[in-house]
Amino acid sequence: MVFYVTPTDAMEQNKANPKKTKFRLGGLVLEGSVVQPASSPEMEFVVTDLITDILVRYKGALPDLFREGHSVVVEGARGIDVYFSATEVLAKHDEKYMPGEVAAAIEKNKKKLEEDKEEGAAAAALAVADEKK
Repeated sequence: MVFYVTPTDAMEQNKANPKKTKFRLGGLVLEGSVVQPASSPEMEFVVTDLITDILVRYKGALPDLFREGHSVVVEGARGIDVYFSATEVLAKHDEKYMPGEVAAAIEKNKKKLEEDKEEGAAAAALAVADEKK
């Protein structure tokens, strides 16, 4: 059975069980990441959960609803190099298409990034206050 995992979960699972290479990866297509290298028939794009990014390679036509910044689920296997070799790409504009676990992980990661940004701003303000003393 193949489950959906986020890029962060996929990296953690790879460390725990490097022999498990086949899975479904769910996340958002990173803005500006979709390219077709001139020397390759494969499309390349990055799937992110806002914490971890994974390069995906796919040979074939992408679905009509495939868009940067929208949800995607790709099925395939981790490649020999540092990329995910997709055999199927599923895309839909409606966020309901994304598995609940993946959507929840992305929301959690958005909140974590916002908290980290706020903590960074607070630390910078303290550093400026200390310099003025």
